[in-house]
Amino acid sequence: MLLTMRAALVNDVLHILRVRNSAARALTQQFGDGPWTRESTERGALNGLRHSRIILAFENNIPVGTYRITTHKPWAIDRAFFTPVLRPLYLTDMAVAASHQRAGVGRALIAHAEAIARAHPAQAIWLDAYDADAGAGLFYAKCGFRECGRTVYRGAPLVYYEKSIVS
Repeated sequence: MLLTMRAALVNDVLHILRVRNSAARALTQQFGDGPWTRESTERGALNGLRHSRIILAFENNIPVGTYRITTHKPWAIDRAFFTPVLRPLYLTDMAVAASHQRAGVGRALIAHAEAIARAHPAQAIWLDAYDADAGAGLFYAKCGFRECGRTVYRGAPLVYYEKSIVS
């Protein structure tokens, strides 16, 4: 699979929504309703573009994956659980289209995020995942992230993960 990745622009909002909502529907179909069931909105994607960098992955000009990377701490993140560093980046809203799951897109997105972190330069990538069957915790662990805490945020059990970045 040959993927191309680039920063999303305002006119890419529909691509972002297509990927995120495809992933949300697949998780809901497989695991039932949960926090992952909520579909992304145009307003939310535009807000993400204003406050962070959203990356889109394409295969043959078809959007198949996305993530958001930012220096701004997401609401659900509690810094107290993480190894203290001066320059963390937060990885959020990662999604792979249902048609491309388990095909290496997620690993390619993580590798891309790590390259951005090294260039930033950041000292770590921090993220959270749902502590449920629909959560991506096992995936993040396989990608070299270390579990560093657990919490409940707005009724959703979360696991925090971090990965140290060496420039």
